[in-house]
Amino acid sequence: MEISVISIGNSKGIRLSKTVLEKYNIQDSLELILEKNYIILKPKTSPRKGWDKAFKKMHEAADDQLLLPDVFTDEVFESWS
Repeated sequence: MEISVISIGNSKGIRLSKTVLEKYNIQDSLELILEKNYIILKPKTSPRKGWDKAFKKMHEAADDQLLLPDVFTDEVFESWS
């Protein structure tokens, strides 16, 4: 895909089509990666976005209990030293 470099004030920029923005879920910012002979634009993601609300909801529903015991009965801690 070929795109034009356009003037934006004293700088230059590129325009991304609505289709590209939607396909790659680009919102307000991109990550710019400079590699030898390449410029990579990568959608900036927040993989843990919303976890705080989800954890709070789990806690309120008492659904944040351990699935496995924290300490197993057959563990011998003295052998770890």
